[in-house]
Amino acid sequence: MPGIDEDLIFRPLNIAVLTISDTRTREDDRSGDTLAARVESAGHVLAARGIVKDDVDAISTSIRAWSIDPDMHAIITTGGTGLTGRDVTVEAVTPLFDKVIDGFPVLFHQLSFKSVGLSTLQSRACAGLIDETFVFCLPGSTGAVKDGWDHIISGLLDSRYRPCSLVDLLPRLSE
Repeated sequence: MPGIDEDLIFRPLNIAVLTISDTRTREDDRSGDTLAARVESAGHVLAARGIVKDDVDAISTSIRAWSIDPDMHAIITTGGTGLTGRDVTVEAVTPLFDKVIDGFPVLFHQLSFKSVGLSTLQSRACAGLIDETFVFCLPGSTGAVKDGWDHIISGLLDSRYRPCSLVDLLPRLSE
């Protein structure tokens, strides 16, 4: 049965959280706050946190700076995955992917459909590997962040998840 094996040792990861928004500040970044709190309450290290405008260069520069850090295991973004002209997270991040995690948006949309119905089609949530760092791009709503973390990402980044977790792959990513 898939799930967390409590008999195994939890290995904390270094995780960065990046909010992408033209309007949010640190004082009112509820989605970033939600992600940061969940990362830490799961036992991981919030290794970095930032906010950038909806700008391809600003987003890709932030992601690239964190992804080349050999101690950074994962980056989670919130915001900019929609369909409007200012939503450019996908355009900024996907060209950086060395490998795409194709199943992530499929699972995210299945989960999201249960809470927002057909509105899930407005999200371009995605995930991939940049250098040896896992990157997950979530929509900017707190509901989407909670769903993405609670039901998908937290398990993927928990070394105790069986039959296997992404953590198990970390030593082999540079092969």
